[in-house]
Amino acid sequence: MKKSYDLVQDAFKNKTWNEIHIMDSWRVFKIISEFVEGFEKLARIGPCVSLFGSARTKPENKYYKLAEEIAFKLTQKGYGVITGGGPGIMEAANKGASRGKGKSVGINIDLPFEQKANEFIDSDKLIIFDHFFVRKVMFMKYAQGFIVLPGGFGTFDELFEAITLIQTKKTGRFPIIMVGKNYWRGLIDWVKKTMMEEESNISPEDLELFNIVDTADEAVNLIDMFYTKYLLSPNF
Repeated sequence: MKKSYDLVQDAFKNKTWNEIHIMDSWRVFKIISEFVEGFEKLARIGPCVSLFGSARTKPENKYYKLAEEIAFKLTQKGYGVITGGGPGIMEAANKGASRGKGKSVGINIDLPFEQKANEFIDSDKLIIFDHFFVRKVMFMKYAQGFIVLPGGFGTFDELFEAITLIQTKKTGRFPIIMVGKNYWRGLIDWVKKTMMEEESNISPEDLELFNIVDTADEAVNLIDMFYTKYLLSPNF
């Protein structure tokens, strides 16, 4: 059976430029349907924290174990957990949430590799998207905090989008916590030295938009401390 990306390629064969533009217009309805499904399901889940990280991280890796511990501890504080729904760090977080008997949400994406849904997502809380940008809206809208563990380009994409939305005041402030000081040190040194000091592309106060920690307790406590001051609610 062909995947959706193969079907799209087949559909574009032997089409005129005008026909392709018409197909683009009809694609809007698919995008709208993804937004509607996401809004309807996620609006009912209650306060959650999103955990991000690599799909390639193995169960024996220290960050896999750390993600599972963080998710478990979040559920003991009353938070549900949202992940990208795949393997690696995402699987670890859903596993920890399931072990803690908290809400375990998976916002998956249809990809040709890496990204099948893990087994620890609640059966009624798995959503599969075709479009990355729709999926990211769901993360931003329905998570009360971001906890970011080591990952690749996708993890960085989600991290910097969240920072940008807060920096530009397109969404309300929420905690962004990067876990693993050794992993993030080189990036943060570059941000401080090159991005801020040499090129003045960000302000010193922008560095206050995120925290970097090493332990599960530090990450969970930062989330909890933030919400001692605010009511839990969606971000916009």
